[in-house]
Amino acid sequence: MLEMKQYDRLGETLHTYVHSSGMKVYIVRKEGYQKKTAVFATSYGSVDNRFRKPGADAETEVPDGIAHFLEHKLFEQQDGNVLEKFSKLGASPNAFTSFHETAYHFTCTDRFDENLRLLLDYVQHPWLTDENVEKEKGIIGQEIRMYEDNADWRVFFNLLTCLYRLHPVRLDIAGTVETIAGITKELLLDCYHTFYSPSNMALAVVGDVDPEAVVAMVNDRIEQQENRGRIGKVYPVEQEGVAREVREQLLVVSMPLFLMGVRDDAVSTGTPLLRRRTALSIAMDALVGRSSELYSRLYEDGLINESFGTDVMMVPAFGFVTWGGQSPDPDKVATAMKEAVVQLVADGLDAESFARVRRAHEGQFIRSLNSLELLARELVDNGFADTCHFDLADVYATLTLEEVNRVIREVLVKPSALSVIRPIPESAA
Repeated sequence: MLEMKQYDRLGETLHTYVHSSGMKVYIVRKEGYQKKTAVFATSYGSVDNRFRKPGADAETEVPDGIAHFLEHKLFEQQDGNVLEKFSKLGASPNAFTSFHETAYHFTCTDRFDENLRLLLDYVQHPWLTDENVEKEKGIIGQEIRMYEDNADWRVFFNLLTCLYRLHPVRLDIAGTVETIAGITKELLLDCYHTFYSPSNMALAVVGDVDPEAVVAMVNDRIEQQENRGRIGKVYPVEQEGVAREVREQLLVVSMPLFLMGVRDDAVSTGTPLLRRRTALSIAMDALVGRSSELYSRLYEDGLINESFGTDVMMVPAFGFVTWGGQSPDPDKVATAMKEAVVQLVADGLDAESFARVRRAHEGQFIRSLNSLELLARELVDNGFADTCHFDLADVYATLTLEEVNRVIREVLVKPSALSVIRPIPESAA
């Protein structure tokens, strides 16, 4: 049955449908909008390299990078490349693999039904042969080598290797040339049939669409499969503290690039996750956001520039907070940030800063609802965490200063790590 929930404060209505297979469908009708978008995703990402299949006791372990490899292969069908089919239908398609999910999506203005039908069909029908799997290894290998010299990519993953000793979040999403060499057609199909079961997937549609028509399409195109139960995702338990405090690398950059971070091992889902993530985002923005005293001081001293920013990554499998950017003296900024964090933990966030930043974040959230693509992705992403993106409105309305300060004391008190990319000395170039 198609259920409807109105969010009066946001002026939005969410239609939710659960297919007989267990697949969830989220539909937001945006009357008068020309664009329409759809995201078809599976709760399967790069960190899911150890798992127990539904009903099985034994664990399965697969090579790193296999989720990303599958994403690449699904675009290739026996009757041609899917990207070309979308192009002929006037749509702009793409896909991505993150740490915790793989998503396939398109945006269009016309022929939405045909594009949605194509999206649902090709994701459910992989075409894998020994030959095309071997060919793909060369293509993905080139992509991996390209990112080895990408400073933004390397400073991020170097930080994760500092924060984590064991968790697969520290590994590159695409794997390595060595790990993808062990990927076979059989392994890909095994992972596909495990994680691409409709019960492990979700669809989000946003635009001026008829919710009933979308549900009819889902019922017509989603293959009837029995809900076999939950997949047992297996993640290692991390020790307290960081794996290493500092990691540096030399690359071809004009100015040093740095990233600092702390780990949050609190495993949560649903509303608690949403509140914790929001509290940390507000805390970091109040500490060193564009309107903070610390940001102004570091900027005026020439120690940071517009590239500086903060981020909070929190999903049921892991969580961390990061901050950084370009700086002529990363060590000096790192020292200033450590001192500021210690002070924030000791004193807590003040009421005025909390109210100001909370209002700003709430305003950004409301404005972001006009981005159909972002809204569709957030609906799927939050759905996999057993919450709803629209529930952020209630979080902003009820979040308290005491709650934010409690989260600050729980997370930011933990030891931080520093990743730095420095320019290659001219004498060595």
